[in-house]
Amino acid sequence: MEGMSISLDTPLAALLANKRRVSALKSFGIVSVGDALTYYPFRVTDPVPARAVREARIGEAMAFAAVVRSARVVPMNARHGYRFEVVADDSAFAASRGAPGSVVRLVFFSRRKSYVDWMAMRLVAGASVVVSGAPGEYMGQLQFTHPDILTVVPTPAQPNDARSYDAASMDEGLARVCRPRPVYHASSRLSSEHIHETIVSLLWALGGRDMVAPGTDEIAVQHADDEERFAGTLAEAIPDILPEVTRADRGLLHRAEAFRAVHEPESVKAFHQGIATLRYEEALVCQTALLRTRRDVKAATAHPCTLATDSLRDRFIASLPFQLTNGQREVIDDIAVDMAQDCPMQRLLQGEVGSGKTVVALVAMLQAVGAGYQAVFVAPTQVLAEQHAETIRSMVEALEGDHIIPITLLTGGMKLAARRKALAEAASGEPGIIVATHAAFSKTFQATNLALVVIDEQHRFGVEQRESLHAMPTDGTTPHLLVMTATPIPRTAAMTWFGNLDISWLTELPGGRKPIRTVVVNEADGGTMAHMFSHIRARIDAGERAYIVCARIDDPADGDEGKQDAAPADMELDPYATSEDASTSETRPPLHTVAEIANRLQKLPQFQSIRFATLTGRDKDDVKTRVMADFASGTTPVLVATTVIEVGVDVKQASCIVIFDADRYGLSQLHQLRGRVGRGGTNSWAFLISRAEAGSPAEARLEVIHDSLDGAEIAQADLQFRGAGDVLGDAQSGGKSSLKLLRVIKDADLIADARARAERLLAADPELAGEVQLAGAVLDFTRGNEAFLTSS
Repeated sequence: MEGMSISLDTPLAALLANKRRVSALKSFGIVSVGDALTYYPFRVTDPVPARAVREARIGEAMAFAAVVRSARVVPMNARHGYRFEVVADDSAFAASRGAPGSVVRLVFFSRRKSYVDWMAMRLVAGASVVVSGAPGEYMGQLQFTHPDILTVVPTPAQPNDARSYDAASMDEGLARVCRPRPVYHASSRLSSEHIHETIVSLLWALGGRDMVAPGTDEIAVQHADDEERFAGTLAEAIPDILPEVTRADRGLLHRAEAFRAVHEPESVKAFHQGIATLRYEEALVCQTALLRTRRDVKAATAHPCTLATDSLRDRFIASLPFQLTNGQREVIDDIAVDMAQDCPMQRLLQGEVGSGKTVVALVAMLQAVGAGYQAVFVAPTQVLAEQHAETIRSMVEALEGDHIIPITLLTGGMKLAARRKALAEAASGEPGIIVATHAAFSKTFQATNLALVVIDEQHRFGVEQRESLHAMPTDGTTPHLLVMTATPIPRTAAMTWFGNLDISWLTELPGGRKPIRTVVVNEADGGTMAHMFSHIRARIDAGERAYIVCARIDDPADGDEGKQDAAPADMELDPYATSEDASTSETRPPLHTVAEIANRLQKLPQFQSIRFATLTGRDKDDVKTRVMADFASGTTPVLVATTVIEVGVDVKQASCIVIFDADRYGLSQLHQLRGRVGRGGTNSWAFLISRAEAGSPAEARLEVIHDSLDGAEIAQADLQFRGAGDVLGDAQSGGKSSLKLLRVIKDADLIADARARAERLLAADPELAGEVQLAGAVLDFTRGNEAFLTSS
């Protein structure tokens, strides 16, 4: 709306007077009005009962109607603030319920005089009000502290009364405050009630002027002289994203009304209708983005990598000292057909831990090199890049009689001279393989003859980084793309979120791999812990290695501010299907740290004369390389690390892994970590150390890992326990997911419907010129959503 200066993009810092709350909201990732409205509650409470004051129960929420008898402001000199005390009488309301009337005290505290003056203006003697809150007790008397207040138009109305009121009648006011209340994921810094208060005040400011006026956030007070700032209606401030025909067909709400139904529901039914609308919106935006991405890529031009007779690729396969599995052969054939085309391949290779994805990728890269082009293999860390470069170099050297295939390593930790040499080799265009970390995304990197990009563990890379890969060729072509992941993703989930990619699965493990034995250990069970450490010592004496994994680097008290390499993906309760408040995680014991555990274990008698090493994401690249080399050689056979070892680290002598605080990780991440051992064909063990309470959901999740080695089965369970975004990697990559409501398993039919509608929409209007709001939402989703695992 013209002249309206508040929108979904408005920063909260420009609106809220309470700067401590602005800071607390930022810790939840809420920095704008739009962030706040899409911070959805995970459940809704039952309606609040209306009770007379005489019927009050300490600590139980209730609502009543009353008349203000007196009000006074008391300065609190010692606390540099004010106490506003109101005495209210509920006699008329109590009589309607057949109860005796009472007077009760309502108390409000604030450091800001403007807030106290605003409340005093509303709650003058004789004012009719509706009060909602949980009563407490002070000095032996019933008291409501900071209750919600609605002012009611007096009867009869007073002439020349310029004040605004919240409700037209007591009945209307009671109906509103007795509504169900949304409950949000909260913290010790910011309660669910305060989050709700903020969001409602923002809806009011956007145009919901018939809603309860904001209280402690003081948007209204802060801008009392600027009413034009809040001109317009809620629907004008929050335009709809869903096409009208879709909304009508599905019986959905306007987006503005959906936000209102979720954050200030009139009933439990209205709440679920609002959630259903916003869930479908997510599905349609996601599927439209996927389909547009697929269409755009298919329109691009790629270098066709055709296979000649006795090709380099085929000679490499023949030289391998082992037989490829049937699954590997099928995927290799599919990739060969894709890369022979002049439009870019877009393929996701999902492989169980240890299923041989790297060999498949190398075969594809040799197809590109054999056709006269370059291939880039992108690894998420320097340690992995160096490991892959060494592995590829040794495997390619087995090709007898061929000229040497250049293998170029490019990482951010290289010395300047080596880096310049690597950049020059890439820029030369000579057919070969370039193994790189994120350094490949710098502007100085140019692969002038690039035909194939392979991304290992692609959930570690942002959308913008993947897009920059497409800009690498200087001849206007788009490279073929093979993305690989060992993070187990169920087929239904992969088909949903990777809708623009062709998907291949490797489920058959190469010969020689033995099942990993998984043991869940209660940390309080000292006897079992001691036996476990004795077992690990025996394996070390037999020439093997052990990983010890901790979630944190060191203690926040040491100045780390609780830094974690990859935040453990605490269980996300399925919203709208449970009454558990996830904020209970505040009471959990602190996570173990690398520094603490390394210190403790080295003092144990089981590890006398054994050298330890530590590895975290904070270590410099050259330190990481040296630590891994010492671990692999056995110089330091015990490695205490964060989850930096989660992906791709390959030390064949490693036979034991101990994961502390395992009950705080997601299942898929535990499965990944477990896959670091047993890679050399030895017997192997994974010990999951837990402090989960008996019968808790966390204990149930660990049982899934204990009972299964099937990545797809584990991922299916992970999806049921948690949200889709975390399973697909946004928690590990630190990204901000736009997928907040969809549940892949439960919403499969809804997603299929959204995909079909997206196909019809794009067929009729490829650029979405007639659906401007949907087009904008699709663009935002593609650019900003780290869980949107595609390359566009």
